Amino acid sequence: MRKPRLRAQPRGAVYQAPSPPSVSAGLGSMAVFRSGLLVLTTPLASLAPRLAPILTSAARLVNDTLYVHLQPGMSLEGPAQPQSSPVQATFEVLDFITHLYAGAKVHRHLDVRILLTNVRTKSAFLPPLPSSVQNLAHPPEVVLTDFQTLDGSQYNPVKQQLERYATSCYSCCPQLASVLLYPDYGSGELPVEPLDVPLPSTIRPASPVARSPKQPVRGYHRGAVGGTFDRLHNAHKVLLSVACILAQEQLVVGVADKDLLKSKLLPELLQPYAERVAHLSEFLVDIKPSLTFDIIPLLDPYGPAGSDPSLEFLVVSEETYRGGMAVNRFRLENGLEELALYQIQLLKDPSHKENEEDKVSSSSFRQRMLGNLLRPPYKRPELPAHLYVIGLTGISGSGKSSIAQRLKGLGAFVIDSDHLGHRAYAPGGPAYQPVVEAFGTDILHKDGIINRKVLGSRVFGNKKQLKKLTDIVWPVIAKLAREEMDQAVAEGKHVCVIDAAMLLEAGWQNMVHEVWTVVIPETEAIRRIVERDGLSESAAQSRLQSQMSGQQLVDQSHVVLSTLWEPHVTQLQVEKAWDLLQKRIPKMPSGP
Repeated sequence: MRKPRLRAQPRGAVYQAPSPPSVSAGLGSMAVFRSGLLVLTTPLASLAPRLAPILTSAARLVNDTLYVHLQPGMSLEGPAQPQSSPVQATFEVLDFITHLYAGAKVHRHLDVRILLTNVRTKSAFLPPLPSSVQNLAHPPEVVLTDFQTLDGSQYNPVKQQLERYATSCYSCCPQLASVLLYPDYGSGELPVEPLDVPLPSTIRPASPVARSPKQPVRGYHRGAVGGTFDRLHNAHKVLLSVACILAQEQLVVGVADKDLLKSKLLPELLQPYAERVAHLSEFLVDIKPSLTFDIIPLLDPYGPAGSDPSLEFLVVSEETYRGGMAVNRFRLENGLEELALYQIQLLKDPSHKENEEDKVSSSSFRQRMLGNLLRPPYKRPELPAHLYVIGLTGISGSGKSSIAQRLKGLGAFVIDSDHLGHRAYAPGGPAYQPVVEAFGTDILHKDGIINRKVLGSRVFGNKKQLKKLTDIVWPVIAKLAREEMDQAVAEGKHVCVIDAAMLLEAGWQNMVHEVWTVVIPETEAIRRIVERDGLSESAAQSRLQSQMSGQQLVDQSHVVLSTLWEPHVTQLQVEKAWDLLQKRIPKMPSGP
């Protein structure tokens, strides 16, 4: 189903922010602002080597959204009020945008957004620059610039010019503060004149036409770009920015959904489709509100790029370039013209770990979520004092029991619900007589022990019979678990882990502070079940279908773990989760 088109709309009343503290001459005593606008006036070739210290200076002042406005060569000195002027879109500009987003990734708290309203391609059908003020989702509380005055003063007419310029272009907060950045460039002053060394080429058209830095970029009426766009990061922003510069009227943005998500790493931790679209929409309307954005779910590898005759270009990354070629083959087979392909180089991630990708990717971000607290813990005053209870769950074959043993090795008291179930079913156990009365003596072995295979065949696939059994057994196991908690307290333990595959189905989250879920791809879970229990693949699949899915479990979880990688990686993951747990649990006495 196609989603309604998005066009930039006025955002209503002017945003009212608390008045920022006074700006002092020294940046060291500056307050931190939630949002800021960075106006870059240095010519791009000279600006590139200065960019890292400029971003570092800006990151000290802004703690959330940093908008960047490119106006190379603009002067803030003199009586005339500077006006926004078009910046010719060349490959040098595209490479600089990539360079800026790549450099900004070290400032993880910053949501950087390069504004593209004044970046224009060489096209006859371009509208003039808008004369009205552009609304921004997070109106800047401070405007910053790299423009430097000789005296280095923070109190001078240049700042007034900067403030007037910012407010003539964008919606800013009342009492806008302004700062002239004087970053530390290290030893020696960098040259003011443009450097002869161009930035590395990061964007190229797929055709064999040679491109040069000063070569203007062609504009198109309509084009497309696609991706998962999970936790919108700087590599996504490069892809989207290039697409927005190329498109003059409409950009179709395909967002992967449903079947296309199944092959993703840790799909249970993907943001919901609606949430991804909301973040994407805000970013796109911020950076280029003159475009119409058609954001639609991608349900197959081709999407609208394979069938829409009005599209003229497609932006792809290095890893999706082959997919772009496949789209063009598909179009030719169906009598459509090929799309102009623009390939974006991947952003490298120098801080990636051994089991993560070496590029900036959502997959790595999801891996880094493993072990983190995803939502506030439950308050359980009714549980034993000085005992913090974790409910550990996961689908069959997820490696849940191995995680429980690792937590035990770190000092947790582990309650095995399967073991409690055996106690409950044993002759003389608290569930024995009620189960026999409910299901008949023909479920017993000759020695009087409950034949759990026979009992299982009675309830498997029969919701009514299964509920009859669980209504008897689950409360009994819960009572036994509470008795085990008392034993944990008696032994002086401060953390108790209830290892239970049916934790959420049984409603036992009501007796834990946190739910921890172990996830694994279903194909890997089936392989493990077949190998461990000697079942057929179909029987293993049936077992999984009778349980809550990994996604359903994660949706109610506080911490997520995975045993997908090597054992030492799992151990590091568990140790991380344990260390974070120790920092947030209430301080408890050392004695029992």
